[in-house]
Amino acid sequence: MFLLVLICWALAEVFVAIAVADAIGVIPMLLLLLVGWPLGLWALRSQGRVAWRRLSDAVAARRPPAREVLNGALVLLGGTLMMVPGFITDALGLLLLLPPTRALARVLVVRNLQSRVVVRAARFGGRYAYDVDSTATDIDHPQLHS
Repeated sequence: MFLLVLICWALAEVFVAIAVADAIGVIPMLLLLLVGWPLGLWALRSQGRVAWRRLSDAVAARRPPAREVLNGALVLLGGTLMMVPGFITDALGLLLLLPPTRALARVLVVRNLQSRVVVRAARFGGRYAYDVDSTATDIDHPQLHS
């Protein structure tokens, strides 16, 4: 499944690059792809500093830094996506670097993580069967009395 998504993503990036090259030309398209890397690195550094400062402030104020940690992770993901060549990854990276859309992404990530935690907790790890109806009985095993 992951491999299929990765292949579709690469095909979509190529399709968008061809469309952009048709619209503005090959050289400007290549320049835009090359500009994404230093721009992503700059955004990663500047937004990363801001996220780190907020994390430090939360720890100093003795508040749980969950929001700040998640913001930092989303900034890291956004900057990394901007450094990957491609217009779709640049657009997604830019969206994660902007505070309003990052707040929306944070809500979606928290909701997704909470639902996964609830499902895993309800399944007790998902590997072992458990006795829902309380039908277990004690068995008198001869080795236990030795």
